[in-house]
Amino acid sequence: MNSSDPIQQKTWVKDIMSNSFTSVDSSVTATNAVKMMEDAGVGAVIVLENNLPVGIATDRDFAIKITAHSYPIDTPVRRIMSSPLISIDSNSDLLIASNLMSTRNVRKLPVIDDDKVVGILTSSDLVKHFVDH
Repeated sequence: MNSSDPIQQKTWVKDIMSNSFTSVDSSVTATNAVKMMEDAGVGAVIVLENNLPVGIATDRDFAIKITAHSYPIDTPVRRIMSSPLISIDSNSDLLIASNLMSTRNVRKLPVIDDDKVVGILTSSDLVKHFVDH
């Protein structure tokens, strides 16, 4: 194989991540967080405390934890978020991100540079990238 072969080309997380994401403070109620997700058309919110990312709440977290544990809908999102947050930085190799998502069984991976959320990488982003290449 020569070096111009696409299989040899590294792809970075920043090349395919979405810069569009929704974040909420950990004190926001589950109801308000879900409404924000619906309005934004996203399947997860990144949860912040003191403007630092500490967790993620996915549509699955809401469905399972609110329903299975009979939490009231005004429960703070911090009670249902997944934490500690599994994340990656934007300059990581996409294959490393893909492996991390696979081994940790996550479908949404926040992208964090210098303690700031800069994007999100989803399993749909990965599938689209690998199908297109």
